[in-house]
Amino acid sequence: MKDADYEIPVDGKVMACLDVSAYSHSVTDYAAWASRRLAAELVCLHVLDHKTVRPATGDYSGSIGIDAGSHLLDELTELEAQQNRLAMQQGRAMLEQAGARAAEAGALRPRSVQRQGPLARALTELEDQVRLFVLGKRGAAARFNSDHLGANLERVVRSVHRPTLVTSREFRPVNTFGIAFDGSATTRKCVNMVAISPLLKGLDCHLIVAGNPPARPEGLDWAMQHLSDAGFEPEVHIESGNAEQVIARQVEAIELDLLVMGAYGHSRIRHLIVGSTTTTILRNCQIPILLLR
Repeated sequence: MKDADYEIPVDGKVMACLDVSAYSHSVTDYAAWASRRLAAELVCLHVLDHKTVRPATGDYSGSIGIDAGSHLLDELTELEAQQNRLAMQQGRAMLEQAGARAAEAGALRPRSVQRQGPLARALTELEDQVRLFVLGKRGAAARFNSDHLGANLERVVRSVHRPTLVTSREFRPVNTFGIAFDGSATTRKCVNMVAISPLLKGLDCHLIVAGNPPARPEGLDWAMQHLSDAGFEPEVHIESGNAEQVIARQVEAIELDLLVMGAYGHSRIRHLIVGSTTTTILRNCQIPILLLR
């Protein structure tokens, strides 16, 4: 297992994780934006995660005959192979369109990769060459209006150690961003990563703090100074309430284009993403979220 603090290569690539969901154009557009901002090559990735078709294991030879059963298994095998070929062709066509769209948007040397296997496993195998992952909130198997996140997203965020940009359904230019800050080591690392990365340089910066009662958390002065030294002019917003509600209100009030937060809950207990503040915000927030480990 990799250490969560291992070095992210500054020459790493932006990897757009694409499928045939409603988020494919948005993922491509945000990945192209990140490629330009980071001066990083763009890789458009499509992973085929096939569910193997298994025939029933019961012995039906007495009812349909041995020859008929064998013929049925052959047909099922051929049908599965045909479905796989069609899925690969559809994926290649999608990747070709995404590459053209990204190139038109100014992405740096976009290229395509197609792999098989679970998405989370594919990304962990590829992440040594990646600087930033970009993927949609929900995949092709999830309904857009569902209250649940795509299962792949939750598995990916648990598995990878790279920054992950989770896109909204529609792309819009990023001019202002906020950092959810609570003084924890995770949110301090978010501040540090924002400060040293060119991704958000020159954009309007806001620090969002929630508390009961509202108070300046330890480290807030450090965060403001650190961001100021990096060329930002951070504005601080401190509001009473739980993190989910405060962040949601501030996203709308400030009209943020992007939110930066840790991949773990903003509480003293370091919950995994499932059941945490992060999950709630990912589910309800209508702007892209940059998750940092």
